[in-house]
Amino acid sequence: MRTPFVRRTSPARTDPRATAVPTGAPADGRYRGLVRGGLAVGFGALPALAFPAPGLWWWAYLALVPWLLLIRTAPSQRRAGLDGWCGGVGFMLAVHQWLLPSLHVFLLLLSVLLGLLWLPWGRLVRAMLGGTPSPGRAAAALVVVPSGWLLVELVRSWQGLGGPWGLLGASQWQVPAALRLASVGGVWLVSLLVVAVNTAVVLLLAVPQLRRTAVVGLAGCALVVGLAWWRAAPPPTTGTVRIAAVQPGVYGGPDGVARRFDRAEELTRSLAGQRLDLVVWGESSVGADLGTRPDLAARLTALARAVDAPVLVNVDARRSDRPGIFKSAILVGPRGPTGGRYDKTRLVPFGEYVPARAVLGWVTSVGKAAGEDRRRGTEAVVLTLPDAAGPAGPGLRIGPLICFETAFPDMSRRLARDGADVLVAQSSTSTFQESWAPAQHASLGALRAAESGRPTVHATLTGTSAAYGPDGRRIGPVLGTDASATAVWTLPLSTGRTVYDRLGAWPLYGALVVVAAVCVAGCRERLRTPGRGPRGPRARTARGSAARPGR
Repeated sequence: MRTPFVRRTSPARTDPRATAVPTGAPADGRYRGLVRGGLAVGFGALPALAFPAPGLWWWAYLALVPWLLLIRTAPSQRRAGLDGWCGGVGFMLAVHQWLLPSLHVFLLLLSVLLGLLWLPWGRLVRAMLGGTPSPGRAAAALVVVPSGWLLVELVRSWQGLGGPWGLLGASQWQVPAALRLASVGGVWLVSLLVVAVNTAVVLLLAVPQLRRTAVVGLAGCALVVGLAWWRAAPPPTTGTVRIAAVQPGVYGGPDGVARRFDRAEELTRSLAGQRLDLVVWGESSVGADLGTRPDLAARLTALARAVDAPVLVNVDARRSDRPGIFKSAILVGPRGPTGGRYDKTRLVPFGEYVPARAVLGWVTSVGKAAGEDRRRGTEAVVLTLPDAAGPAGPGLRIGPLICFETAFPDMSRRLARDGADVLVAQSSTSTFQESWAPAQHASLGALRAAESGRPTVHATLTGTSAAYGPDGRRIGPVLGTDASATAVWTLPLSTGRTVYDRLGAWPLYGALVVVAAVCVAGCRERLRTPGRGPRGPRARTARGSAARPGR
């Protein structure tokens, strides 16, 4: 609403209407917009409480309700898009707040940019839930709103945008029913269900006359979970494998790498006589290429002989046979390095490389971004263990993952399809010891195990280290961030294939079809709406100003 133009006149000719004080509506509108924006940021941050370390998994089914209620009351589609954007900023800041010491103000910039992904979702929410929707539109919203959210998760899962950290479905890692859903449709199906429940709760609270539709929607979600629990039984077990993780703890200073190696060596020797199939060290556990440091290779070989099991280490160093620094999982057996090697293929933006360094290289001066880019590997690798004394015997195949590669569902699925019997993740979150990151990172192993039907080990330098069975349930001890110790897990093996393993990310394909259908329907509706006719000539008012008929 624009403030009307006021003509200045002399006091003797003052017209009361002409001297009216402007209404101030634009200022009021800006204030209300700022308040809505602040509320959207706060509401968007609420789902972060469902993730570890707070771990309020049940909160995920209500966390989006305030945000959705705000968007549905937006006075326009433009405002709904802004509410979606602001909420996306809050969400990204909350689930990545542990990166603040490394990225500083750049984290805010990234959150603002990635928050744009929720702008069209906000418009979609208002279109489906705004006003008093018909029963048909409300029923469609139970599918359309979650589908739109899923496409946002798909786009931001691209590694160049930071990867799939904080997918809403990942908050359900400790819920057996959600893990069963993950075996059917991956973490994507879990996210879809969580958002559908939130949407149904909004209808239940905001539109009393549609409570029946909301209740039917909630019953439908429960039915999907029940069917998954009934039909998608965990793959049958075929034996066991004994794997140990060595977690030396935090060692800083100029000689920290050497002292950490010594501590890991000491801990590994304590495992002798436990009939192990594999010993796993964490990410960056070795700071020099074994080809240039035969002394380190000899020490690792001696350890493999002492425990009568191969040792999977992780080298973060400049290679002797290729240019550049690589992060590599390397298998060392009782007879020396086996030749089995996996070079990390998906690097952490800013942590291991700076995207468009020529433009964004300045971030290294304000944060802890990588001073030199790591080099990428070219493909996934399944490593076969040499002769072992453990119960699994020789020939056991492991699928290595390094650091945040455990966040990518497609990587663990690829390894399972390539024949991996066990997924082994090597990680290090020493920079973020006092944050939520270690617990949240370790929880991803549960989703990857449930999706692939393969036991998963998450071994770190500094915690949290944990292991999960083929159904995604945690097994055995957990090494926290305050531990310098070892853990031994006896894990069930399985050769069966899950529905997700066979069909892949089918919920994403369904979401694409749903959102595309909504867009097509919206375009057809616009084409059917008659446009405005040609405007007539301007009419002159008594004050001499011009106005168009019908305005």
